[in-house]
Amino acid sequence: MTHINRRKLLASSGLLAAGMALGGVAKAIPSRPPNIIVILCDDLGYGDVGPTGGRGVPTPHLDRMAAQGITLTDYYAPANVCTPSRAGLLTGRYPARTTLSRVLLETDTQQLPKTERTIAHALKPAYKSALIGKWHLGHKGDAWDPTNYGFDLFYGIPYSHDINPLRLYERKAGEAMRDEDVDFPRLQQKFYNRAQEFIEENAHRPFFLELALSSPHLPNFPAPGFGGKSQDAGAYGDTIIEIDSIVGRLNATLARLGLERDTLVIFTSDNGPWFEGSTGGLRQRKGGGAYDGAYRVPFIARWPGHIPAGRRSNAMAMGIDVLPTACALAGLPLPPGVEIDGRDISAVLMRGGASPHEELLLFQDENVVGIRTQRWKYVRADFYMNFLMPLDGRGYPQLYDMRDPTEQYSVASLHPDVTRAMQARMQQAAARFAPYRRTPEDPIAAQAKAQAAVRGHTNLPAMWQD
Repeated sequence: MTHINRRKLLASSGLLAAGMALGGVAKAIPSRPPNIIVILCDDLGYGDVGPTGGRGVPTPHLDRMAAQGITLTDYYAPANVCTPSRAGLLTGRYPARTTLSRVLLETDTQQLPKTERTIAHALKPAYKSALIGKWHLGHKGDAWDPTNYGFDLFYGIPYSHDINPLRLYERKAGEAMRDEDVDFPRLQQKFYNRAQEFIEENAHRPFFLELALSSPHLPNFPAPGFGGKSQDAGAYGDTIIEIDSIVGRLNATLARLGLERDTLVIFTSDNGPWFEGSTGGLRQRKGGGAYDGAYRVPFIARWPGHIPAGRRSNAMAMGIDVLPTACALAGLPLPPGVEIDGRDISAVLMRGGASPHEELLLFQDENVVGIRTQRWKYVRADFYMNFLMPLDGRGYPQLYDMRDPTEQYSVASLHPDVTRAMQARMQQAAARFAPYRRTPEDPIAAQAKAQAAVRGHTNLPAMWQD
Protein backbone atom coordinates (compact mmCIF):
# COMPACT_ATOMS: atom_id res chain seq x y z
CA MET A 1 0.00 0.00 0.00
CA THR A 2 2.86 2.34 0.76
CA HIS A 3 4.22 1.99 -2.76
CA ILE A 4 0.82 2.55 -4.40
CA ASN A 5 0.08 5.72 -2.46
CA ARG A 6 3.60 6.94 -2.99
CA ARG A 7 3.46 6.53 -6.75
CA LYS A 8 0.02 8.16 -6.98
CA LEU A 9 1.38 11.12 -5.05
CA LEU A 10 4.39 11.40 -7.32
CA ALA A 11 2.37 11.03 -10.48
CA SER A 12 -0.06 13.74 -9.41
CA SER A 13 2.79 16.13 -8.66
CA GLY A 14 4.37 15.62 -12.06
CA LEU A 15 7.61 14.25 -10.66
CA LEU A 16 7.76 11.27 -12.99
CA ALA A 17 9.16 13.44 -15.79
CA ALA A 18 12.74 13.29 -16.93
CA GLY A 19 15.12 15.44 -14.88
CA MET A 20 17.23 18.40 -15.77
CA ALA A 21 20.95 17.79 -15.94
CA LEU A 22 23.74 20.34 -15.80
CA GLY A 23 23.47 22.95 -18.51
CA GLY A 24 19.76 22.26 -18.96
CA VAL A 25 20.21 19.10 -21.02
CA ALA A 26 17.40 16.60 -20.45
CA LYS A 27 18.39 13.15 -19.27
CA ALA A 28 16.32 10.09 -18.58
CA ILE A 29 15.99 9.31 -14.89
CA PRO A 30 14.32 6.46 -13.03
CA SER A 31 10.50 6.37 -13.11
CA ARG A 32 10.26 8.13 -9.76
CA PRO A 33 12.65 10.35 -7.84
CA PRO A 34 14.41 8.48 -5.08
CA ASN A 35 14.70 9.20 -1.44
CA ILE A 36 18.30 10.22 -0.81
CA ILE A 37 20.16 9.36 2.39
CA VAL A 38 23.75 10.46 2.99
CA ILE A 39 25.47 8.84 5.96
CA LEU A 40 28.36 11.18 6.67
CA CYS A 41 30.95 9.97 9.18
CA ASP A 42 33.41 12.24 10.98
CA ASP A 43 37.15 11.56 10.45
CA LEU A 44 36.65 8.06 9.04
CA GLY A 45 39.71 6.92 7.09
CA TYR A 46 39.93 5.25 3.69
CA GLY A 47 41.40 2.13 5.29
CA ASP A 48 38.94 1.93 8.18
CA VAL A 49 36.25 -0.09 6.37
CA GLY A 50 36.27 -3.29 4.35
CA PRO A 51 35.04 -2.03 0.96
CA THR A 52 38.07 0.28 0.62
CA GLY A 53 40.59 -2.23 1.86
CA GLY A 54 40.27 -2.06 5.64
CA ARG A 55 41.14 -5.28 7.44
CA GLY A 56 41.65 -4.13 11.03
CA VAL A 57 37.98 -3.80 11.96
CA PRO A 58 35.11 -6.00 10.74
CA THR A 59 32.43 -4.09 8.80
CA PRO A 60 30.02 -6.77 7.54
CA HIS A 61 27.09 -4.43 6.89
CA LEU A 62 29.21 -2.06 4.81
CA ASP A 63 30.69 -5.05 3.00
CA ARG A 64 27.17 -6.19 2.18
CA MET A 65 26.17 -2.69 1.10
CA ALA A 66 29.14 -2.55 -1.27
CA ALA A 67 28.30 -6.02 -2.63
CA GLN A 68 24.79 -4.74 -3.39
CA GLY A 69 25.92 -1.42 -4.88
CA ILE A 70 29.01 0.50 -5.98
CA THR A 71 32.24 1.59 -4.34
CA LEU A 72 34.04 4.65 -5.70
CA THR A 73 37.73 4.09 -5.07
CA ASP A 74 38.80 7.62 -6.08
CA TYR A 75 36.27 9.72 -4.21
CA TYR A 76 37.46 12.91 -2.47
CA ALA A 77 35.91 14.83 0.39
CA PRO A 78 35.37 18.51 -0.49
CA ALA A 79 38.07 19.49 2.04
CA ASN A 80 40.62 17.91 4.35
CA VAL A 81 38.91 19.16 7.54
CA CYS A 82 35.29 19.10 8.65
CA THR A 83 33.68 22.57 8.40
CA PRO A 84 34.66 23.30 4.78
CA SER A 85 34.02 19.71 3.77
CA ARG A 86 30.45 19.86 5.07
CA ALA A 87 29.89 23.20 3.39
CA GLY A 88 31.10 21.77 0.09
CA LEU A 89 28.87 18.70 0.28
CA LEU A 90 25.71 20.67 1.07
CA THR A 91 26.26 23.45 -1.48
CA GLY A 92 27.94 21.63 -4.38
CA ARG A 93 30.64 24.33 -4.34
CA TYR A 94 34.30 24.41 -3.45
CA PRO A 95 34.28 25.58 0.17
CA ALA A 96 36.46 28.61 -0.62
CA ARG A 97 33.42 30.10 -2.36
CA THR A 98 31.32 29.82 0.81
CA THR A 99 33.81 31.71 3.08
CA LEU A 100 34.08 28.58 5.26
CA SER A 101 37.64 27.47 4.54
CA ARG A 102 38.70 26.44 8.05
CA VAL A 103 37.33 24.63 11.09
CA LEU A 104 34.92 26.64 13.25
CA LEU A 105 35.57 26.55 16.99
CA GLU A 106 33.22 27.50 19.83
CA THR A 107 34.37 31.13 19.91
CA ASP A 108 33.88 31.67 16.16
CA THR A 109 30.92 33.77 15.04
CA GLN A 110 31.17 32.88 11.35
CA GLN A 111 28.50 30.73 9.70
CA LEU A 112 27.43 29.48 6.30
CA PRO A 113 26.13 32.58 4.49
CA LYS A 114 22.37 32.68 4.08
CA THR A 115 22.92 33.29 0.37
CA GLU A 116 24.23 29.75 -0.04
CA ARG A 117 21.76 27.20 -1.45
CA THR A 118 21.90 23.73 0.08
CA ILE A 119 20.68 20.35 -1.13
CA ALA A 120 17.61 20.88 1.07
CA HIS A 121 16.87 24.17 -0.69
CA ALA A 122 17.35 22.58 -4.10
CA LEU A 123 14.93 19.71 -3.41
CA LYS A 124 12.12 21.85 -1.99
CA PRO A 125 9.16 21.58 -2.11
CA ALA A 126 9.16 18.08 -3.58
CA TYR A 127 11.19 16.60 -0.72
CA LYS A 128 11.04 16.69 3.06
CA SER A 129 14.54 17.07 4.47
CA ALA A 130 16.37 16.52 7.74
CA LEU A 131 19.88 16.98 9.02
CA ILE A 132 20.45 14.68 11.95
CA GLY A 133 23.80 14.64 13.75
CA LYS A 134 26.70 17.05 13.45
CA TRP A 135 26.17 20.45 11.77
CA HIS A 136 29.41 22.47 12.22
CA LEU A 137 28.55 25.30 9.81
CA GLY A 138 27.96 28.00 12.43
CA HIS A 139 26.46 28.07 15.92
CA LYS A 140 25.98 31.69 17.08
CA GLY A 141 22.83 33.79 17.16
CA ASP A 142 19.22 32.72 16.72
CA ALA A 143 19.38 31.49 13.12
CA TRP A 144 22.38 29.19 12.99
CA ASP A 145 20.76 25.76 12.71
CA PRO A 146 19.91 23.80 9.53
CA THR A 147 16.22 24.80 9.55
CA ASN A 148 17.48 28.20 8.39
CA TYR A 149 19.12 26.52 5.39
CA GLY A 150 16.19 24.69 3.85
CA PHE A 151 15.88 21.71 6.20
CA ASP A 152 12.54 20.79 7.76
CA LEU A 153 14.15 19.13 10.78
CA PHE A 154 17.37 19.43 12.74
CA TYR A 155 18.28 17.01 15.49
CA GLY A 156 21.88 17.12 16.51
CA ILE A 157 24.89 18.98 17.81
CA PRO A 158 26.31 22.28 16.55
CA TYR A 159 29.89 21.08 16.07
CA SER A 160 32.26 18.21 16.87
CA HIS A 161 31.60 16.32 20.07
CA ASP A 162 34.99 17.35 21.49
CA ILE A 163 34.03 21.06 21.57
CA ASN A 164 32.42 22.58 24.67
CA PRO A 165 29.87 23.60 25.71
CA LEU A 166 27.85 20.90 23.97
CA ARG A 167 24.08 20.41 23.87
CA LEU A 168 21.81 18.17 21.80
CA TYR A 169 19.27 20.29 19.92
CA GLU A 170 16.02 19.63 18.09
CA ARG A 171 14.11 22.06 15.93
CA LYS A 172 11.40 21.68 13.34
CA ALA A 173 11.10 24.49 10.80
CA GLY A 174 8.96 27.27 12.23
CA GLU A 175 9.08 25.92 15.77
CA ALA A 176 11.12 26.75 18.86
CA MET A 177 14.43 25.05 19.56
CA ARG A 178 14.62 22.43 22.28
CA ASP A 179 17.82 21.16 23.84
CA GLU A 180 19.04 18.57 26.31
CA ASP A 181 22.19 17.17 27.85
CA VAL A 182 24.44 15.00 25.68
CA ASP A 183 24.70 11.33 26.57
CA PHE A 184 28.03 10.70 24.85
CA PRO A 185 28.03 6.86 24.76
CA ARG A 186 24.48 6.83 23.35
CA LEU A 187 24.82 9.82 21.04
CA GLN A 188 25.21 7.94 17.72
CA GLN A 189 22.30 5.66 18.64
CA LYS A 190 20.13 8.69 19.40
CA PHE A 191 21.05 10.14 16.01
CA TYR A 192 20.04 6.91 14.31
CA ASN A 193 16.80 6.53 16.28
CA ARG A 194 15.67 10.03 15.30
CA ALA A 195 16.65 9.34 11.70
CA GLN A 196 14.52 6.20 11.70
CA GLU A 197 11.57 8.20 13.04
CA PHE A 198 12.03 10.71 10.22
CA ILE A 199 12.12 7.93 7.62
CA GLU A 200 8.97 6.33 9.02
CA GLU A 201 7.17 9.68 9.19
CA ASN A 202 7.95 10.40 5.53
CA ALA A 203 7.74 6.91 4.02
CA HIS A 204 4.87 8.06 1.80
CA ARG A 205 6.80 10.85 0.06
CA PRO A 206 10.33 11.66 -1.19
CA PHE A 207 12.77 12.72 1.48
CA PHE A 208 16.39 13.78 1.84
CA LEU A 209 18.27 12.83 4.98
CA GLU A 210 21.82 13.65 5.98
CA LEU A 211 22.70 11.39 8.89
CA ALA A 212 25.87 13.12 10.05
CA LEU A 213 27.36 10.85 12.68
CA SER A 214 29.91 12.53 14.95
CA SER A 215 32.05 9.36 15.17
CA PRO A 216 34.73 8.10 14.90
CA HIS A 217 36.06 11.61 15.67
CA LEU A 218 38.06 11.56 18.89
CA PRO A 219 37.42 11.09 21.74
CA ASN A 220 35.62 7.81 21.17
CA PHE A 221 32.49 6.90 23.10
CA PRO A 222 31.35 3.41 22.03
CA ALA A 223 27.71 2.70 22.86
CA PRO A 224 26.88 0.13 25.54
CA GLY A 225 27.46 -3.30 24.04
CA PHE A 226 30.14 -2.13 21.61
CA GLY A 227 33.06 -1.60 23.97
CA GLY A 228 35.87 -4.08 23.32
CA LYS A 229 34.24 -5.42 20.15
CA SER A 230 37.09 -4.55 17.80
CA GLN A 231 39.76 -6.34 19.83
CA ASP A 232 42.94 -4.85 18.35
CA ALA A 233 41.67 -1.39 17.28
CA GLY A 234 40.63 -0.06 20.67
CA ALA A 235 37.75 2.34 21.25
CA TYR A 236 38.20 3.81 17.76
CA GLY A 237 37.57 0.39 16.22
CA ASP A 238 34.59 -0.12 18.54
CA THR A 239 32.95 3.04 17.18
CA ILE A 240 33.51 1.83 13.59
CA ILE A 241 31.72 -1.40 14.47
CA GLU A 242 28.90 0.70 15.93
CA ILE A 243 28.74 2.78 12.75
CA ASP A 244 28.63 -0.40 10.69
CA SER A 245 25.73 -1.68 12.81
CA ILE A 246 23.86 1.60 12.22
CA VAL A 247 24.27 1.10 8.47
CA GLY A 248 22.79 -2.38 8.89
CA ARG A 249 19.85 -1.06 10.93
CA LEU A 250 19.11 1.65 8.38
CA ASN A 251 19.09 -0.72 5.42
CA ALA A 252 16.91 -3.13 7.40
CA THR A 253 14.46 -0.29 8.12
CA LEU A 254 14.25 0.55 4.42
CA ALA A 255 13.54 -3.11 3.65
CA ARG A 256 10.85 -3.31 6.33
CA LEU A 257 9.12 -0.23 4.94
CA GLY A 258 9.38 -1.42 1.34
CA LEU A 259 11.59 1.55 0.44
CA GLU A 260 14.79 -0.18 -0.69
CA ARG A 261 14.19 0.27 -4.42
CA ASP A 262 13.04 3.84 -3.81
CA THR A 263 16.08 4.97 -1.83
CA LEU A 264 19.63 5.89 -2.77
CA VAL A 265 21.89 5.43 0.27
CA ILE A 266 25.37 6.95 0.24
CA PHE A 267 27.99 6.21 2.89
CA THR A 268 31.07 8.42 3.16
CA SER A 269 33.25 10.59 5.42
CA ASP A 270 34.02 14.30 5.75
CA ASN A 271 37.82 13.86 5.58
CA GLY A 272 40.60 11.43 6.38
CA PRO A 273 41.46 10.13 9.86
CA TRP A 274 42.92 12.38 12.57
CA PHE A 275 45.28 10.97 15.23
CA GLU A 276 43.87 7.45 14.96
CA GLY A 277 42.39 5.45 12.14
CA SER A 278 43.73 4.08 8.89
CA THR A 279 44.43 5.90 5.64
CA GLY A 280 44.85 2.52 3.95
CA GLY A 281 48.45 3.38 3.07
CA LEU A 282 47.62 6.77 1.59
CA ARG A 283 49.95 9.68 2.35
CA GLN A 284 49.14 12.25 5.10
CA ARG A 285 46.09 12.54 7.37
CA LYS A 286 43.28 14.96 8.21
CA GLY A 287 44.35 18.52 7.46
CA GLY A 288 47.38 17.25 5.54
CA GLY A 289 47.40 19.44 2.47
CA ALA A 290 46.57 17.87 -0.90
CA TYR A 291 47.67 14.30 -0.25
CA ASP A 292 45.13 11.53 -0.49
CA GLY A 293 45.24 10.39 3.13
CA ALA A 294 43.66 13.71 4.03
CA TYR A 295 41.16 13.87 1.16
CA ARG A 296 40.34 10.43 -0.22
CA VAL A 297 37.63 8.70 1.82
CA PRO A 298 35.21 5.77 1.48
CA PHE A 299 32.20 6.19 -0.80
CA ILE A 300 29.64 3.41 -1.10
CA ALA A 301 26.28 3.84 -2.81
CA ARG A 302 23.34 1.41 -2.82
CA TRP A 303 20.08 1.68 -4.75
CA PRO A 304 18.69 -1.76 -5.61
CA GLY A 305 17.26 -1.98 -9.09
CA HIS A 306 19.14 1.11 -10.26
CA ILE A 307 22.79 0.73 -9.23
CA PRO A 308 24.20 -2.62 -10.40
CA ALA A 309 25.46 -4.83 -7.62
CA GLY A 310 29.12 -5.40 -6.85
CA ARG A 311 30.55 -2.55 -8.91
CA ARG A 312 33.83 -0.72 -8.26
CA SER A 313 34.80 2.42 -10.16
CA ASN A 314 37.94 4.53 -10.15
CA ALA A 315 36.13 7.47 -11.79
CA MET A 316 37.18 10.45 -9.70
CA ALA A 317 34.40 12.22 -7.81
CA MET A 318 33.98 14.58 -4.88
CA GLY A 319 31.42 15.51 -2.24
CA ILE A 320 30.52 18.62 -4.26
CA ASP A 321 28.87 16.19 -6.71
CA VAL A 322 26.10 15.14 -4.31
CA LEU A 323 23.95 18.24 -4.87
CA PRO A 324 23.90 18.17 -8.71
CA THR A 325 23.40 14.40 -8.65
CA ALA A 326 20.46 14.74 -6.27
CA CYS A 327 18.91 17.43 -8.46
CA ALA A 328 19.32 15.33 -11.60
CA LEU A 329 17.74 12.25 -9.99
CA ALA A 330 14.90 14.33 -8.54
CA GLY A 331 14.17 15.95 -11.90
CA LEU A 332 14.78 19.39 -10.44
CA PRO A 333 16.96 22.28 -11.66
CA LEU A 334 20.16 23.36 -10.00
CA PRO A 335 19.88 26.29 -7.58
CA PRO A 336 19.78 29.53 -9.57
CA GLY A 337 22.19 32.39 -9.13
CA VAL A 338 25.16 30.41 -7.76
CA GLU A 339 28.11 28.75 -9.47
CA ILE A 340 28.07 25.00 -8.87
CA ASP A 341 31.44 23.24 -9.04
CA GLY A 342 30.06 19.72 -8.65
CA ARG A 343 28.83 17.50 -11.46
CA ASP A 344 26.07 14.95 -11.83
CA ILE A 345 27.68 11.53 -11.24
CA SER A 346 24.52 9.45 -11.73
CA ALA A 347 26.01 7.92 -14.89
CA VAL A 348 29.05 6.84 -12.86
CA LEU A 349 26.84 5.24 -10.23
CA MET A 350 24.27 3.58 -12.45
CA ARG A 351 25.95 2.97 -15.80
CA GLY A 352 29.67 2.70 -15.13
CA GLY A 353 30.34 6.06 -16.77
CA ALA A 354 33.55 8.04 -16.73
CA SER A 355 34.09 10.92 -14.36
CA PRO A 356 32.38 14.12 -15.51
CA HIS A 357 35.35 16.12 -14.14
CA GLU A 358 38.45 17.09 -16.07
CA GLU A 359 40.05 18.07 -12.76
CA LEU A 360 39.39 18.32 -9.04
CA LEU A 361 40.91 21.07 -6.90
CA LEU A 362 42.33 20.40 -3.44
CA PHE A 363 42.64 23.20 -0.92
CA GLN A 364 44.48 23.91 2.31
CA ASP A 365 42.17 26.43 3.93
CA GLU A 366 41.48 28.94 1.14
CA ASN A 367 44.56 28.17 -0.96
CA VAL A 368 44.66 25.72 -3.86
CA VAL A 369 47.44 23.26 -3.00
CA GLY A 370 46.73 20.33 -5.31
CA ILE A 371 45.03 19.40 -8.53
CA ARG A 372 43.88 15.94 -9.59
CA THR A 373 43.02 14.67 -13.05
CA GLN A 374 41.96 11.09 -13.65
CA ARG A 375 45.57 9.93 -13.97
CA TRP A 376 47.72 12.68 -12.48
CA LYS A 377 48.07 14.67 -9.25
CA TYR A 378 50.14 17.82 -8.84
CA VAL A 379 50.96 19.12 -5.33
CA ARG A 380 52.43 22.58 -4.82
CA ALA A 381 53.03 22.59 -1.04
CA ASP A 382 53.36 20.27 1.93
CA PHE A 383 53.68 20.63 5.69
CA TYR A 384 57.15 20.72 7.20
CA MET A 385 58.07 21.86 10.73
CA ASN A 386 54.57 23.25 11.32
CA PHE A 387 54.26 25.40 8.24
CA LEU A 388 53.04 24.91 4.71
CA MET A 389 56.20 24.83 2.61
CA PRO A 390 56.06 25.57 -1.13
CA LEU A 391 57.72 22.75 -3.01
CA ASP A 392 58.06 24.44 -6.39
CA GLY A 393 60.05 27.30 -4.90
CA ARG A 394 62.64 24.83 -3.68
CA GLY A 395 62.83 23.15 -7.07
CA TYR A 396 60.89 20.06 -5.99
CA PRO A 397 57.94 19.79 -8.42
CA GLN A 398 55.62 17.08 -7.14
CA LEU A 399 53.82 15.14 -9.86
CA TYR A 400 52.25 11.79 -9.02
CA ASP A 401 50.89 9.07 -11.27
CA MET A 402 47.68 8.13 -9.44
CA ARG A 403 47.79 4.58 -10.73
CA ASP A 404 49.98 4.33 -7.62
CA PRO A 405 47.85 6.08 -4.98
CA THR A 406 50.54 6.03 -2.27
CA GLU A 407 52.18 9.22 -3.63
CA GLN A 408 55.66 8.24 -2.52
CA TYR A 409 57.71 9.29 -5.55
CA SER A 410 57.32 12.32 -7.76
CA VAL A 411 57.53 11.46 -11.45
CA ALA A 412 57.97 15.07 -12.58
CA SER A 413 61.40 14.31 -14.02
CA LEU A 414 59.96 11.46 -16.08
CA HIS A 415 57.04 13.45 -17.50
CA PRO A 416 58.14 17.08 -18.03
CA ASP A 417 55.32 17.82 -20.48
CA VAL A 418 52.70 16.56 -18.05
CA THR A 419 54.35 18.54 -15.26
CA ARG A 420 54.13 21.77 -17.25
CA ALA A 421 50.51 21.07 -18.17
CA MET A 422 49.57 20.42 -14.56
CA GLN A 423 51.44 23.55 -13.44
CA ALA A 424 49.42 25.53 -15.97
CA ARG A 425 46.20 24.05 -14.58
CA MET A 426 47.36 24.98 -11.10
CA GLN A 427 48.11 28.54 -12.15
CA GLN A 428 44.66 28.91 -13.68
CA ALA A 429 42.95 27.45 -10.59
CA ALA A 430 44.90 29.68 -8.20
CA ALA A 431 43.95 32.74 -10.25
CA ARG A 432 40.30 31.66 -10.41
CA PHE A 433 40.01 31.37 -6.65
CA ALA A 434 42.22 34.33 -5.73
CA PRO A 435 39.17 36.60 -5.21
CA TYR A 436 37.96 34.32 -2.42
CA ARG A 437 41.12 34.63 -0.32
CA ARG A 438 41.11 36.79 2.79
CA THR A 439 44.59 38.02 1.88
CA PRO A 440 45.21 39.70 -1.48
CA GLU A 441 48.42 37.77 -2.22
CA ASP A 442 48.74 34.04 -2.60
CA PRO A 443 50.97 33.18 0.38
CA ILE A 444 52.26 29.95 -1.13
CA ALA A 445 53.26 31.66 -4.37
CA ALA A 446 54.94 34.49 -2.43
CA GLN A 447 56.94 32.04 -0.32
CA ALA A 448 57.91 30.04 -3.40
CA LYS A 449 59.31 33.12 -5.13
CA ALA A 450 61.17 34.19 -2.01
CA GLN A 451 62.67 30.74 -1.51
CA ALA A 452 63.75 30.55 -5.12
CA ALA A 453 65.40 33.96 -4.93
CA VAL A 454 67.29 33.12 -1.75
CA ARG A 455 68.46 29.72 -2.97
CA GLY A 456 69.26 30.95 -6.46
CA HIS A 457 67.20 28.29 -8.22
CA THR A 458 67.06 28.58 -11.99
CA ASN A 459 64.43 25.88 -12.41
CA LEU A 460 61.58 27.81 -10.79
CA PRO A 461 58.45 26.80 -12.71
CA ALA A 462 57.11 29.44 -15.06
CA MET A 463 53.86 29.67 -13.10
CA TRP A 464 55.72 31.41 -10.24
CA GLN A 465 57.67 33.83 -12.41
CA ASP A 466 56.62 37.43 -12.94
